[in-house]
Amino acid sequence: MKAYWPYSSPVGMLWIAENGSGITDIFGSSDFVPPASAKQETPLLKAAAEQLAEYFAGTRRQFSLPLCPQGTPFQLRVWQALRQIPYGETRSYQQIAAVAGNPKACRAVGMANNRNPIMIVVPCHRVIGKDGSLTGFGGGLEMKAYLLDLEKRVLAEGRER
Repeated sequence: MKAYWPYSSPVGMLWIAENGSGITDIFGSSDFVPPASAKQETPLLKAAAEQLAEYFAGTRRQFSLPLCPQGTPFQLRVWQALRQIPYGETRSYQQIAAVAGNPKACRAVGMANNRNPIMIVVPCHRVIGKDGSLTGFGGGLEMKAYLLDLEKRVLAEGRER
């Protein structure tokens, strides 16, 4: 059974879920509650909330949480490729498709991004259109722009942890 807990963030309420082994979900809508789950704050959920707070404060660039996303083998490769995008940088769907092993799978990368269950920690917000435009994001384009601007601002100010 999963446990989940709400976390108030600068981009709104986030819901964090875990399965006893790792974080399974971070989502921005209380409309989605993981199946077979209980609202319960666990040490892992508390650690995830603390790391998110550090991220939003500009003192954390990398997360050190055990993750347990559920997806197809291709989705898992895409999500792993997303985790390799350096803080404050972006990549195109085409670049992620190449890293995931199928350079022509730009649309499939877009769908994998759309199904990313662990937003922010698995930074799908760092994927943009080939022309540099902001494209779809589960939390909305306003949240995506906020996250990218936060990372650029932190880099410009030289804050780090």
